[in-house]
Amino acid sequence: MSKPKHPRVLAETEAQAIARNIRVSPRKLNLVAGLIRNKPASQAVATLTFSKRRIAQQVKKTLESAIANAENNHQLDVDQLVVKTADVGKAIVMRRFHARGRGRSARVEKFFSHLKIVVAERAPEPEAKTEEKAA
Repeated sequence: MSKPKHPRVLAETEAQAIARNIRVSPRKLNLVAGLIRNKPASQAVATLTFSKRRIAQQVKKTLESAIANAENNHQLDVDQLVVKTADVGKAIVMRRFHARGRGRSARVEKFFSHLKIVVAERAPEPEAKTEEKAA
């Protein structure tokens, strides 16, 4: 996630949390992030709690941080929060060497990721008007 030229400004009904340099490849992290996109915050936390993937606990921690930011810094209603975006980006690549046969070596790349979660307050649904027909 390189810095965008024009970073997105959060609305008043949004809050975010960012986890940088997570030791997992972006492809694997994006699979877990896809589980929570556009879901209510409480349902997303439950999904991550019971996920078998190792990185799910780190994503859950970041999501809970975003929810806490919404509640404490922006005074948003926790019950109305929805995961608006869960962006995954590339971070550094740590390179190591693995000894191979006949005096050779091979490069091993260990990928890191960035995670940005934005939660937003659900827009109030307009109440359906019930018009009664005259009998």
